[in-house]
Amino acid sequence: QVQLVESGGGLVQSGESLRLSCAGSGTTFSVMGWYRQAPGKERELVATITSRAGTEYAGSVKDRFTISRDNARNMVYLQMNSLKPEDTAVYYCYARGYRQSYWGQGTQVTVSS
Repeated sequence: QVQLVESGGGLVQSGESLRLSCAGSGTTFSVMGWYRQAPGKERELVATITSRAGTEYAGSVKDRFTISRDNARNMVYLQMNSLKPEDTAVYYCYARGYRQSYWGQGTQVTVSS
């Protein structure tokens, strides 16, 4: 059974930092990453990373967030610095396996002004 389990969300003030973690199990993943969904909005890409450490970022987070990955442990991380109220959303871990893609249950990130 493939699982993705996120941790690290919470409530912070504008300008502060948070680190999200996602533990994958059940298979290996070619791509891992993070998406987010704010109330009333569609789910959007935040960042992805391949097994060879190739990365992609949304323009709105590129200079503030850093994605990293531990292939041996099937973990992906998102270091979020200089958080803004508009970063408030449910953050979902994403992973692409051999035959299909998977999602975590989501973790809430709330940034107060």
